[in-house]
Amino acid sequence: MPDSAFQSAKQIISPAGVEVGSSSVKIGTKYAKTLFFFGYPRFLTTGWFEPIVNLPELLDIAMFVNPFDTGLALKQLRKKAAQVEAQMNTAADKGLVRDPQLETALDDVEGLRDTLQQAQEKLFTVGVYITIYADSEVALSKLESKITSMLEAKLVYLKPALFQQLQGLLSTIPLSQDKINVTTPMNSGPLSSFFPFVAEDLMSEEGIMYGINRHNNSLVIFDRFSLENANQVVFAKSGSGKSYATKLEIIRSLMMGTNIIVIDPENEYQKLTEAFGGSFFNISLTSNNTINPFDIPIVPPNESASDVLRSHIVSVAGLARLMLGEMTSEEDALLDRAITETYASREIVAGEDFSKAQPPILEDLETVLRSIDGGRSLAERLYKYTQGSFSGFVNKPTNIDLNNRLIVFSIRDLEEQLRPVAMYVILNFIWNLIRARFQKRLLFIDEAWIMMKNEDSANFLFGLVKRARKYYLGVSTITQDVEDFLRSPYGRPIITNSSVQLLLKQAPATIDIVGKAFNLTETEKNLLLTAEVGTGLFFAGQRHIALQIIPSFFEDKLITTNPQQLLEETGLV
Repeated sequence: MPDSAFQSAKQIISPAGVEVGSSSVKIGTKYAKTLFFFGYPRFLTTGWFEPIVNLPELLDIAMFVNPFDTGLALKQLRKKAAQVEAQMNTAADKGLVRDPQLETALDDVEGLRDTLQQAQEKLFTVGVYITIYADSEVALSKLESKITSMLEAKLVYLKPALFQQLQGLLSTIPLSQDKINVTTPMNSGPLSSFFPFVAEDLMSEEGIMYGINRHNNSLVIFDRFSLENANQVVFAKSGSGKSYATKLEIIRSLMMGTNIIVIDPENEYQKLTEAFGGSFFNISLTSNNTINPFDIPIVPPNESASDVLRSHIVSVAGLARLMLGEMTSEEDALLDRAITETYASREIVAGEDFSKAQPPILEDLETVLRSIDGGRSLAERLYKYTQGSFSGFVNKPTNIDLNNRLIVFSIRDLEEQLRPVAMYVILNFIWNLIRARFQKRLLFIDEAWIMMKNEDSANFLFGLVKRARKYYLGVSTITQDVEDFLRSPYGRPIITNSSVQLLLKQAPATIDIVGKAFNLTETEKNLLLTAEVGTGLFFAGQRHIALQIIPSFFEDKLITTNPQQLLEETGLV
């Protein structure tokens, strides 16, 4: 490169001006401060440096590792050993009590001499420097205190490079020049604990963009279906961006050809559905959209009709138990018999061709229960769902068409106590569809904690998550009530069967529960407590990163639920 071109390149990348102080440097509008390491504990555990490397702050870290002459090191260590032994002998001659500190120092020196002499270890001089950046000196001081406290808790000490801030800045930018030269002798073992000196990366050639990696500002592009399963859990407190992140994933997944099904408890996805020409079904007591839970499932080509029917009867029995509440073992057996007889009344029995038979409805089950000895009380409890106040949404034939790439079921207008029933009915209906047509799909269950309140519905959701992989399905369970979700015996198994996990801002009252469920470090828990809207932790298999969700302008306009922003768009403010 000609000298003139080199000078031009330097002028382009150089700042307009640098103001050098005794304890910081001002570069344009940014303040920078360099600190150097000067003290380490006797033992350094693997990964001790990781919390600093992955800290979601703007900083530069430089390490200078230079080999030290082994022969010279052995001479100095022999001299040091002689000095320590002389101190110990002098103390013994004076009758003083033994000094454990001196004995430990002698053992360490002799151990290092042995490993160096046998070529098991090598000695190095190590200089480590950190330059931190902030928009003000106050923010710079707070960040310095934060990093210092984190390291001092591990007995690692550092100081600011007073009156050498410019040299410190030059040492941490990629020039490979140690201008401070504050080093510590270190053998191979402790030195290896600094590595891997890289932030976690999560980028692939296929998949969708989830956001920005806050550790290294790289794009997070990932395909859920590349893992052992495509299931996901999303945990966050209200208002932290979980529905926003979900809608963003839906838009980008649709663009990649994935079919989407959503259970929407608050009509948050209606605008998105209309924009993409999807099918929006409102399930309520007065709605025209109805699902018959007794619908005969389509038998997949590779499965037995009898097995499919038996499995469906088990699901219907679980729904009936959810409706009827607590039951004795006798009532449970009676219910199972009544459901079988209800199907038999329409000539739907195992071993026969029932593909063209007309399915029963819930009212037929009530009639059968009234005709069986001991079934009258169950029929009375079922009455409110057939002819009583709750008769509008599960006692009619199915009249919805699912021939669309984006399907949303809304249950907002249902009473609170009917929501678990509705979610169960919808999920069972969706599951029969998924088994019948093999396609790449994602199923999003918002406010999944509703299903975790009851054992039968929680068990059904767990079974769906566990079997989804075989049918090219990824299930996303989304919840803000973490405690209710994890209190269920099926909560943790659902998490362990979900390869992808997204954790956004958490409440202090639930952070310990979340930390235990996901094996979070203290740094990760602190990040979730202080996370801004749209930021959090993204786990894909064994990889953990800090994520910032970034929409485009048009995506934001389409999916936002911010009340102030919505009012501005409608012109009311």
